[in-house]
Amino acid sequence: MIIDMHTHIFPDAIAAAVIDKLSRVSRTPAFTDGTLSGLLKSMDEAQVNLSVILPVATSPRQVEKINASAAELNEVDGIISFGCVHPDYSNYREELSRLKNRGLKGIKLHPVYQDTNLDDVKFLRILDRAAELGLIVVTHAGLDIGFPGIVRCSPQMIRRVVEEVGDFQLIAAHMGGWKNWSEVLDVLSGTRIFIDTSFSTGAIVPRTDSHWQAEDLKLLNAAQVMRFVEVFGADRILFGTDSPWTSAEASIDFIRALPLTDADKDKILGGNAQRLIKV
Repeated sequence: MIIDMHTHIFPDAIAAAVIDKLSRVSRTPAFTDGTLSGLLKSMDEAQVNLSVILPVATSPRQVEKINASAAELNEVDGIISFGCVHPDYSNYREELSRLKNRGLKGIKLHPVYQDTNLDDVKFLRILDRAAELGLIVVTHAGLDIGFPGIVRCSPQMIRRVVEEVGDFQLIAAHMGGWKNWSEVLDVLSGTRIFIDTSFSTGAIVPRTDSHWQAEDLKLLNAAQVMRFVEVFGADRILFGTDSPWTSAEASIDFIRALPLTDADKDKILGGNAQRLIKV
C-alpha cells in the first residue's frame, strides 16, 4: 500500500490562479492542476492508494471554513484531509475538539506562512491541546522555497517543542527541515518525531524561465537519505510528495531505488503511515 502523507489541493475556482502564482514565486512547475480531480488522476497514474491533504490557514478567519471543507473531503475515496489552525485563532481549543469529533486525524501548521515561530507560545498551546486530543500534527520545517532565508521551524525549535509538550505525534515535513538537513541529523536524533520525504529527494525541477543555479537544484541524494534512515530508523520516515510540486512517480521510484530491504521500503512508502493514521 502506498500512502502519500503530504499533498495539497485548492478549490476548483481558484486553483489555476494559485498554482500560477506559487509556481512563479518558487520558480518550479506544478505536476498537477492543483485540484482534487488532478490529485486523484496523479494518484491513479502512480498507483498511490491514499493521499493525505494538508490545508493551511494563512489567516484566522479561514480556519473554520477550511476545516468544514476538510471534513467533506474525508468522504472521498482514497482521500484523508487533515484540518488546520492559525496561531492567532482564539477559539483553538474548541475547534480542535470539533475536528476530533468530526473524525479528522490531525492538523497542518505552516510557521512561515503563518508568520510565527513553532516554539512561540501561540503554537505551543495549540500543540499541547492537539497532544491532549491525540491529534497528529504536521508542520512545515526548515526553509520554504518561496521565502528565501526565513526559518520559523528550525530543528532547535522542534527540539524545544518536543521537550515542552512531551511525546506526541509530530511530523516534521521535508525530512525534518528543508535545506537544514545537517542540523536535523545533529539536533533531532534521539527524538521520536516522524519526518516525511516531501520535496526533499533527488533534485528540484525548475521552470523553463527560472534562473536556478545547479547547486540550488540539489536535494537529498540516496546516500544522504540513507543517513536519515540510520539516525531516525525506517519506522519513522513517511513518504510524501508535496503534490502538486513533485512528481509522485519520480518520488516513489527514488524510494524504491534505495539500498534498503523491501520491508523497509514498504514501511516508508505506506506501512508507517498506515500505522500512524490507522487505516
